[in-house]
Amino acid sequence: MKTKILIGIDLGSSSLKALALEAVSGRTLALSRMPLQHHRLPGGGCELGASAIRAALSTVLRDVAHQLGPRVGEVCAIGCTGHGAGLYALDARDELVVGRAVASTDQRADARASSLARQRGPQLWADVGCQPWPGQPTVIASELLGADAVRSGALRRLMFAKDYLGFLLTGEIATDASDASTAGLISVATGVWSPLAFEASGIADLSPQAFGPLVPSGEAFGTLQPSAATAHGLPAGIPVAMGAIDLLASMTAIRAQERGRAVSVLGTWCVNAVIGPVMEPRPDVAAIVHFGPRDQRLYMENSPSSMANIAWLAGVLGLPDARAVVDLAMSVPFGAGGLRFLPFVNGGAGVTAGFVGLQSHHTRGDMARAVVEAVAALHARHTARLATAGLPVAATTVLGGGASDARLVRLLAGLLGRPVERCADDETGARGAAIYAAMSQGIATEPLRAPCDTVEPDAAQARAHADFNAAFNELIATMSPVFDHLADRPPSTAPTPPQALCAPAQSAEVSP
Repeated sequence: MKTKILIGIDLGSSSLKALALEAVSGRTLALSRMPLQHHRLPGGGCELGASAIRAALSTVLRDVAHQLGPRVGEVCAIGCTGHGAGLYALDARDELVVGRAVASTDQRADARASSLARQRGPQLWADVGCQPWPGQPTVIASELLGADAVRSGALRRLMFAKDYLGFLLTGEIATDASDASTAGLISVATGVWSPLAFEASGIADLSPQAFGPLVPSGEAFGTLQPSAATAHGLPAGIPVAMGAIDLLASMTAIRAQERGRAVSVLGTWCVNAVIGPVMEPRPDVAAIVHFGPRDQRLYMENSPSSMANIAWLAGVLGLPDARAVVDLAMSVPFGAGGLRFLPFVNGGAGVTAGFVGLQSHHTRGDMARAVVEAVAALHARHTARLATAGLPVAATTVLGGGASDARLVRLLAGLLGRPVERCADDETGARGAAIYAAMSQGIATEPLRAPCDTVEPDAAQARAHADFNAAFNELIATMSPVFDHLADRPPSTAPTPPQALCAPAQSAEVSP
């Protein structure tokens, strides 16, 4: 008897992955990934060519089909996920505008986001659960394409990363609430498109129709068209299910909501989130996302760079990868000899990265240690903010590429002061997408859950970790007026760590 096979595809910030799972057992049958080379541009630009996305999609799906061999005919559904926000804009020919997508870490619209936040920030936060930030698709489009982009025909449709994959596979354009809400375009109270958000976009005639209909995650919205099937080595007609933003897909892969788990994602972005009940008054957090259910919300505290800081240092020091940076960091004692690092290499809300306390006796190892410690400390700080808001974060699962390094996870556990669960499987996003594919076919999802293990903190370092947290928090508070000065804006009244994802762009604060 044939066993049904599910494929999940994840368009991440640094690579594109495809995963094939056996529906009954949850066993991985095929896996393929391809790095994505972003182009860094003056002014903080970060773009990815359309041809690179298409080539990567074809490569990974053909590889998966090859690994499946004769069983490729058993594929019963496909699901997609991807990083949130950024700009995937189609022109009148249904091609990406000027042949490129724009990453959510792009900073060219920082000044525009800051200005919009000063003018409309409180109103927008009350309506859509977040304030303006540089990586929002509407903010980027307004900055790069202009106020008359729709009227001039330069912009015909807007979509998110996962929806661009879905478009390439099916020719259909649709999205879901999790991506739209994370981008600040959905009323957090009603779950429908926000007229205020579109009016504030600065683009004349932009409307929700640009994104297509809102389709629930786990519902089929199209089938694999013949041309795509030929290009990717798969049978035509396979149902393609609506997915969700990669964070929610990963949380679905570990059944975070059912098990009451918060997550810290050690990925390009510093992402920390938990699903909880609707709360009134609303918690003072960076973003509140209406992802579908009427009685549940996704609460988030994030910054635009987590492992991106470590990847940057790897490039600067000529090291091969992030693991080599952690290797170097662990060659020196905790504390890096007093050297500290501000982990904002991708900016966001006017902040910047930098070393503090650098002296002639500090080594490459101290620099690596300072960067690694700062990355973990920022996750701990964001998690503490969620806890202060009354959200359930006592149980944390660590996800993302950094979760594969137990040393980094153990450091985070120490700064959190408790054991954490980790999912070392860096394909949780693709696994979650496969789960949405299963839902579209009425297939049980429990066997598809990602495996996790537990990492204990270093008890001998408990006091040192607590002291480090306090010093790190003090450093962020002290630097907030400096960030305000560099960004030429009024000083913050309550300096706290910077945010980019749904963060107040007019200050270096986390909360609105």
